Amino acid sequence: MSLLNPRPTSPALAVLFTGLLLALAVPAAGQTIENKDLYRKSMKAAYQALDYYSELDNAAERRRIQEIGYRLAAESGYTDVPFSFYLVDMPVANAFALPGGHIFVTRGMLDLGLNDDMLACLLGHEIAHVTRRHGTRMQKRASLLSILSSALLVGAMVGLDDDAAQSPYEPGYYGGDSNKGSVIQGTMAASMALSELLLRNYSRDFEDEADDEGQRIAAGAGFDPDGARQLWELMNRRMPSSKELGYWRTHPFSDQRERAANIRAAELKIQEPKNVEAYRQETQKTILDFLERFNKDEDLEPFLEMSALHAWPVGVRADELRLKEIHRIRDAAHEEIELDRDYGDLFKVYESAIEDVQALNPKSELIAQLKEELGALQAESNAIYVKAQKVWQEGIYQTPFLETFLSNYPEAAEVSDVALALGNAYSRRGRQADAVEQFLRAATEGPESEAGKRAILGLRNLTPYLEELAALRQLASESDDEELRALAEKRLLEVVPKYEELKNGGLYLERYPDGPEADEIRERQEQLADNLYGEVVLYQGVGDHTKALSRIQEILTHAPFTRAASVLRDKAVFNEEDS
Repeated sequence: MSLLNPRPTSPALAVLFTGLLLALAVPAAGQTIENKDLYRKSMKAAYQALDYYSELDNAAERRRIQEIGYRLAAESGYTDVPFSFYLVDMPVANAFALPGGHIFVTRGMLDLGLNDDMLACLLGHEIAHVTRRHGTRMQKRASLLSILSSALLVGAMVGLDDDAAQSPYEPGYYGGDSNKGSVIQGTMAASMALSELLLRNYSRDFEDEADDEGQRIAAGAGFDPDGARQLWELMNRRMPSSKELGYWRTHPFSDQRERAANIRAAELKIQEPKNVEAYRQETQKTILDFLERFNKDEDLEPFLEMSALHAWPVGVRADELRLKEIHRIRDAAHEEIELDRDYGDLFKVYESAIEDVQALNPKSELIAQLKEELGALQAESNAIYVKAQKVWQEGIYQTPFLETFLSNYPEAAEVSDVALALGNAYSRRGRQADAVEQFLRAATEGPESEAGKRAILGLRNLTPYLEELAALRQLASESDDEELRALAEKRLLEVVPKYEELKNGGLYLERYPDGPEADEIRERQEQLADNLYGEVVLYQGVGDHTKALSRIQEILTHAPFTRAASVLRDKAVFNEEDS
């Protein structure tokens, strides 16, 4: 669970360490934030991306990218912005840098199996885009993107306000909440994706410059510059078999660039790695100074503090930042009514923090404090269990109660029955994939129980009418019931050729990129995206930019690697002359 955003889908924040640094010292660079407005905009875009896509829940990889990233950043000698490095939980293989020094690597890129030298050359390439100011040297296009992003967000807010009376929602435990926040959040993420796809279409000169500088930085930081050739060779091998290798869309590598990387590697000498502890401390200090003196957006405070913690996770200041974030999550949970508090996620936050601090400094006084607070929370949860049982037995509850019950008491005797009830609730709301997951849980937890048998029966009745491709594939792959698997396979054959929503196919491909139906679904995504692109052109022609933008959002969010998305990326649909 993320310390930045306490929600079930967010992974735990890493605290990072540089335990493998060697003894050679380098003085801390005099870091500054030369262009505070640019840094602020870049930071907000980075916050939106990480908040929406979530940080990757892999502590070892997060430590690795921080250690390598800061060795490279120190070697670059660039002092106009403090660098920050993030891993995002996206299946598409990609990496990108924002002008303010915020650098991202996706789960899909790590899944390629990059060694340290390959990762160093990849990060060096992205660092070079920042140090050579490639993003800010595209001012005209950037201005257009700002207009598009604002229009997307405003359009979503206006549309939601107009439709508020008709918007379906389910009441909370004692009240109700609309779906406005999630839709606006999705729109902001889509505008971020739009900006990224367009801005990353760098010229060949920019890419060559980043290749050259990235390898030089990697060699200077003690990595083998041949990692660049190895990386491009790996990606060249993967390209024919991976239609969603995002880096090929934004970084058009070729055999020629692989050969160039090989030539440069032979001319570069690997240097001794330096101790960058002082550099990382200076980075933390610069970020915190910006927070205290120049940040005016309270929503960004946790993100800035998290970035400062990542920069240098050891010492009194780091422990203060860590504890502050944990208490923010704990206090937010306590603002919920008792039976809606998600103690399960709170436990994960504390357990992850304890594990990380122990790895960094086993003698830290923070460990004892965190353990004491965790024990108090566990006692709270145990005391509330009696009340939760009573509510469950009385049968008067809402969906949030069922969700938190399963999170808080995963070993309780009532789990199978509660999962069945939650599956029914999701089914009534049209959340098919979530319903399937809970029905399967009910069947797994109590296969011979009444709830388990009813869950299997419910799935058999529901499957012939399911439309969500990911839910059907889950049933076909994970169910122990032979009849149910056959029903799911049959329904997939019916739905795949004719489903109508890009989101349906996009969710399947995100969850099952190598699934049996993946190729056919990719072809269907191309058709649907082409149709939507036609609507974009039509609405542009009649001056209805709100509807045009909504179609752009849908294509870029749910079918980012279709032909239509490539056209949007390359031409921005809107004429740059008009911006």
